Amino acid sequence: MPESNINKILIIAGVMIAVLVGAFFIWWNTKFEISNDFPTASSGFLGLQKEISNLSGLECPNRSKRPVAVMMAGDLIAQPLSGIGEADLVFEMPVAPNGITRMMAVFQCKSPTEIGSIRSARNEFIPLAAGVGAILAHWGGEREALVRLDGGIIDNVDALKYEGTVFYRKKGVKAPHNGFANLLSIIEKSENLGYDLQNEFTGYIHSDKNRRERSLSNIVSEINLYRPPFNVKWVYNKDTNTYARTRKNIPEIDRLSGKPIEARTIIVLETKSRVINELYISVDVAGEGVAKIYQNGILMTGRWQKNSKDLTGKLYFYDGDGREIEFLPGKKWIEITTEN
Repeated sequence: MPESNINKILIIAGVMIAVLVGAFFIWWNTKFEISNDFPTASSGFLGLQKEISNLSGLECPNRSKRPVAVMMAGDLIAQPLSGIGEADLVFEMPVAPNGITRMMAVFQCKSPTEIGSIRSARNEFIPLAAGVGAILAHWGGEREALVRLDGGIIDNVDALKYEGTVFYRKKGVKAPHNGFANLLSIIEKSENLGYDLQNEFTGYIHSDKNRRERSLSNIVSEINLYRPPFNVKWVYNKDTNTYARTRKNIPEIDRLSGKPIEARTIIVLETKSRVINELYISVDVAGEGVAKIYQNGILMTGRWQKNSKDLTGKLYFYDGDGREIEFLPGKKWIEITTEN
């Protein structure tokens, strides 16, 4: 066969191979494309998945890591708190008859080098920590809570046992608000205690396309909570589509970062409480009731539900049609309000 014909055959074969390779490349990417509607995973080159937290709905290299929940002060004298601005989820509720609140900050995606003021555990926070599959870090606790925690009801790391190693007293801060730690030290101690560090929380549904129609009845730019002087206000910023936390119209900041405390979603959980004594109240965090969800500057009223017989059961939120609510990806604050 003449050399010119061989060259033509080789050229044609090369073109055909290139076309086939290109077609296969296009088919491969099309086959593995994943919808962005629910960002548990999202598409990328050759369908590679992003690391998305099922707790926050945000990109998170630590998504497979077990969350750590840290008890933090709601006392005015303890403000501003360190590290709370980096929490993926925060629970807050009143804990005493005078209306003072306490917080439980849940960390997964970020690791603050300083968290504090760390305070004592309360009974009501135990099922909430268990419901997101978290290890609970605390500085002692009220008597009944401490008995349950020492009995191993959930995995926990108590500063009363590890002060000076995992936890420390910060100089220049008045007791009892001078208790601090960093997240890595809590995780290391958890590993030493033999706790499972893998995330087993089933997660919440997230969608960045969760846009509800605005009306005069559902537009809410401010959320006012709790009684003075512990009252909190969240103010909606349409430019960032977030809510900023204030007290007495003064923005609250994270002492560690110096940045304002903001959240993408505010959930107000309505429940009931009973006075135990002059220092404690008991708050119902299991059962069901009204939930008000604030996202995109609007209010949606739904229901919350947690099985009282399932300690590790998830805290669910449903809309008016009984469907589980989709949250915007981002930080969440669950504000628990009570009726006496």
